[in-house]
Amino acid sequence: MFRTFSKRAGLLAAATVSALALASCSQGASGDGGSGDSDTIRVGFSQLGAESGWRTANTESVKASLTEDAGFDLTFVDAQQKQENQIKALRDFIDQDVDVIAFSPVIETGWDEVLQDIKDSGIPVVLVDRTVTTTVEDPYVTWIGADFRLEGEMAGEWVAENHPDAKIFQLQGTLGSGAQVDREEGFEAAVGADAIIGEATGNFTRAEGKVAVEAALQAYPDMDMIFAHNDDMGLGAVEAIEAAGLTPGEDIKIVTVDAVRDGLQALKDGKFNYVVECNPVFGDQLAELIKQVVAEEDVPLETVVVDKTFDQSITQEELDARLY
Repeated sequence: MFRTFSKRAGLLAAATVSALALASCSQGASGDGGSGDSDTIRVGFSQLGAESGWRTANTESVKASLTEDAGFDLTFVDAQQKQENQIKALRDFIDQDVDVIAFSPVIETGWDEVLQDIKDSGIPVVLVDRTVTTTVEDPYVTWIGADFRLEGEMAGEWVAENHPDAKIFQLQGTLGSGAQVDREEGFEAAVGADAIIGEATGNFTRAEGKVAVEAALQAYPDMDMIFAHNDDMGLGAVEAIEAAGLTPGEDIKIVTVDAVRDGLQALKDGKFNYVVECNPVFGDQLAELIKQVVAEEDVPLETVVVDKTFDQSITQEELDARLY
């Protein structure tokens, strides 16, 4: 599915040199760089936080791709996992009259007002990683990220095939986030809701994942499987299981999503049993999409980053080759 973006009317009133700059962006916006260069694309990017190794890798990929040398003037804001911080950042981007706003929403809802303000300003929005649920019509030009529901399905299909009688505790991500909602739906569709004996959020962090599993070990003594919505929470689960005198990967099996280096190391060490990748390194694809948007080219409404899966047969060579 494709959508064409028409540049905002406000730019038509800008200086002639700015209009010429936008016209030239279709050739890659690869001038000499710098915020004063007429070819430079000004991007406001709001990252939702730094809650996990995945998020850190994604941030590094974005920053490495939206550089001055590549033709971008990037304003980056870390929202520290607070929606109010992110909304403030988006409003600041409107005031700065950037060319493109990109952001990874903390949760799916609560964006109606600010998205409408952005739309009224005429600034195109590119969603990164996560999605939104909003009443605003055509709130964004394009989205790039993983298929969270498919990730949950892949995790669930492995459990259903290899451990069909598992008693599963689900370690959820930030409640209301696209990753939590979709991974949960996909996983439950594969294993059946009855297989899940309990659930709690670990907010995508290692520390909160550990706390949640400590409580779960007391509340659900018969659980023998954990599905963690990301590696960091899974690593917190490992700590809690070991502290309880049990063996992760054996007494309680662990399935996670992300495939960051620490997670895959836990897989190789036998502490995780299965990992579904959520590839964070797509800054180059994001940069190309932004250039196409500014050049008024047709862009896909969705760009799905391809993910892989890993089991305990992972080799040291595969682990060493990881970029994150």
